[in-house]
Amino acid sequence: MFMVDRLSAFRPQALALLRIMTALLFIEHGTQKFFDFPPAEQPFGNLMNIIGVAGALEIVGGLLILVGLFTRPAAFVLCGFMAVAYFMAHAPQSFFPINNRGDAAILFSFVFLYLTVAGPGAFALDNRRV
Repeated sequence: MFMVDRLSAFRPQALALLRIMTALLFIEHGTQKFFDFPPAEQPFGNLMNIIGVAGALEIVGGLLILVGLFTRPAAFVLCGFMAVAYFMAHAPQSFFPINNRGDAAILFSFVFLYLTVAGPGAFALDNRRV
């Protein structure tokens, strides 16, 4: 039990690491849509549609999660956004997430759900707000 107790002391830092890495990966989806960085296999073209809204949510929401500002409301919105994205874009292609390439959307959705409940952890601007 001693080792478990010692590891539990680092729970806020581990949560922050999960939050930060999730945000960096999520932002990358938005920058690919808006700036073609990293380069996409097929460029997204016109962003005056739902893809543009998705890219904006990925960049703005991802930045909020990254710095830990309004973490819970941002994570709540992004959780729903990823669930909708999965059922609109991925699920119709195949029942299995590995085949419909929606496994990342599912994982993002559940990580954002966890952040909604758990909060930002350490190193967050939310911790400095009154």
